[in-house]
Formats: sequence, C-alpha cells, structure tokens
Amino acid sequence: MIIREIKQEDNAQIEAIIKACFEEFGLPKAGSSLEDEDVKHMYQGFLESNAVYYVVEDNEEVVGGGGVKQLIGADRNICELQKMYFYPKARGKGYGKKIFDLCMKSAADLGFEYCYLESASQLKSAIKLYELNGFKHLEKPLGNTGHVICGVWMLKNLI
Repeated sequence: MIIREIKQEDNAQIEAIIKACFEEFGLPKAGSSLEDEDVKHMYQGFLESNAVYYVVEDNEEVVGGGGVKQLIGADRNICELQKMYFYPKARGKGYGKKIFDLCMKSAADLGFEYCYLESASQLKSAIKLYELNGFKHLEKPLGNTGHVICGVWMLKNLI
C-alpha cells in the first residue's frame, strides 16, 4: 500500500471510484459533489497552494483518496475535507483512517484552524470515523458548496 499525492494520470481512476460509491450507496447525483468540476479533474482541482489530495495505491491500482482545501464561501481559516471515497475492496484495511489523519495534519500544516465536511447520512462508517476523531455535528451547512443533498455537516477544531 502506498499513499501519495494525486497525479494527473489518476483523474479517471478517482472519478470512477467516486461514481462507484455513489451507485453503491444510492446517493443522488443532482445537488451533490458528483456535479463538481473537480470530479473529472481532481489533480487540477487541488493544485492550489492551500490544497492537497492524496490517493491510496494497492498493487499499483488507485483504490481511494481524500483531500482538503479552502472551503468555498467561508473564512480563510476553514478548510473542507473533500472527496474521500474508497472502493469496497479497500475498506476495512485502515486506508481511510490513514488518509483522514494525513488530511488533518496537512490542513493544520497549511494554516487552517478548522476543518469542515459534508456527508450523506447513508455513509455511516465515514460519519463514525469523523465523530471518533473530533468532528462535531452542526445544525446547518457552512460555506457555499452547493451540495444540497448533504444532510450531515460537521466541523473539527484543528488547533
């Protein structure tokens, strides 16, 4: 298993993983992160100096990933944990926790004080991971992501 920053040639694999997860969990496509331009061009979407996206390679295949970057429409000290998805065969091996920990460290290193995330209630394992690692539920969304299908909003203090 290798964890590394995304490369341009990973774009199609990450897009396929995200789409597969949406299908698997029956998540609506309209009003979700699946409509984000980043999904087709993840490498380009995380080129900013205050952003990073990591992928997990298992036997030379990208099997998941996750990243952080500035939360759109929010204070500059708030980042968003974004596009953290894994193929079923990559789950239960600790990859999600490793990506999560790396993203939280990177967010703090990039100078963010808070990390925000949006999720769907169907993603119970992910939500449990977030809760166990200091994320608190919010009553309403922050920023302006446009992800109207997300009914779970959470925030973590990174300081």
